[in-house]
Amino acid sequence: MVKASWLLNEREVKRAGALIAVGLMLTVAGCATRQERQAFEAYERLDAAAQQAGSRQSVSSTSRGNESQEKVELIAQLPEKPTLDDYVAYALLNNAGLEAAFNRWRTALEEIPQARTLPDPRFNYRYFIENVETRTGPQENMLGLSQAFPWFGELDLKGEMAVEAARTMQARFEQQRLLVTYQVIAAYAEYAYQSAATEIVRENRDLVKHLEEVARTSFRAGNADSADVIRAQVELGRLEDRLLSAEALEPPLRSRLNALLNRPAHAAVPGVVLPATDPLQLGRDELQRLLLAANPELHALQHEVARNRTGIDLAKTDRYPDFTLGVDYTDVGTSPFSNAPDESDDILSVGVSVTLPIWAEKNDAVVGEALSRFGSATKQRVDRENALKAELELALFQYEDAVRKVDLYRNTLLPKAEESLGATLTAFQGNTASFTDLIDAERVLLEFQIQDARAQADQAIRRAQIELLTGGLPAQQAQNEKPSNQTGENHTP
Repeated sequence: MVKASWLLNEREVKRAGALIAVGLMLTVAGCATRQERQAFEAYERLDAAAQQAGSRQSVSSTSRGNESQEKVELIAQLPEKPTLDDYVAYALLNNAGLEAAFNRWRTALEEIPQARTLPDPRFNYRYFIENVETRTGPQENMLGLSQAFPWFGELDLKGEMAVEAARTMQARFEQQRLLVTYQVIAAYAEYAYQSAATEIVRENRDLVKHLEEVARTSFRAGNADSADVIRAQVELGRLEDRLLSAEALEPPLRSRLNALLNRPAHAAVPGVVLPATDPLQLGRDELQRLLLAANPELHALQHEVARNRTGIDLAKTDRYPDFTLGVDYTDVGTSPFSNAPDESDDILSVGVSVTLPIWAEKNDAVVGEALSRFGSATKQRVDRENALKAELELALFQYEDAVRKVDLYRNTLLPKAEESLGATLTAFQGNTASFTDLIDAERVLLEFQIQDARAQADQAIRRAQIELLTGGLPAQQAQNEKPSNQTGENHTP
């Protein structure tokens, strides 16, 4: 450490020097940059919307699927007959994981002013146990104030890194919001499918009960043998077992949906029906471009890349010295042995200390570490981009496959299966078809009905996954939800 001091004797020069030194020491980093203000404004807008959500504050969102504008309202209470939109809106306001991500974003914002501000000044006091005698009198006390200053631009670089870290957390929050939306839609669709499947099995169980009675009547009349009765009873037992399993699965699925809503596990979830989903309006290439442009996970990784790029410039500042400016005030007492004209004049001194970054190996290692972090962040983004592209391709295939199946079952297989069951029942009553044929026709219809419900649920889930991957808020295409053809009415557990 190198220190220079100058003794000033005129009081006016002392005061001027003291004011200049203190002014330099109390200088902090400049006002917040435009990027910092924008980072805080984005948080404050969303926070205000969430605070007013109890009165159904509307938050505008863009529907990626049909490129239209719609309103998604955050709601504090579920209505009496909630739709899928209502469940999503409730989750966006109440989901605990989403709130945690929101607070992590706020935490990162609070780190910005810490990064761009000078370290605290240091106050020093010294009492001379044995007074130091000078020409003008004994030195009795010394007070000092010092302030450290990093190399030029270092605070700005730290501020830029903190801003990029906050932007990363903002993108992570957006990612979590889309993830919660997808999870709610998936849990809703799974519960709706299970409810529909349970109702389908129950209806088929009732049908087989009727057929078993028919077989008993025919057996007593001598028009059928006991094998038909046994077949009916076996089929009835199989359906009873399947119904029990389906009914037992509903509570865990309901709990999963309530967990996303931050509600008690066994709270009722009324109005759950298989959601209708409009076709995608964007092609595969457009969706891939949208993924690259709007996926919040990629945005977060890109901000990490930017932060580590700035970290390289920050690491290079370790090769340059830091400064500490100080001002000391020495209290000089009265000496009985001095007749000097400036007797008892206090002493004001200013000084500067400079770090000497002479360890080149250490400084080079700091820069090398920053370069490695930047390279790692860059490759991680590339790797995640490739993985997300593959996920989108798979989601598109599964969505298109579900759309094809819905069309196949609804327009071809289900009508034919219903027609086949009716024809077989008529033939059985006319003794031209066996009871086995009747049971087989019933089984085919049951499986087609369940597969149709499964395809409807898959279509909604894959559509939500595509929205998640392409960075769009959930396009709730099923504004006017309707139950499946098999259930006939809304299922309220």
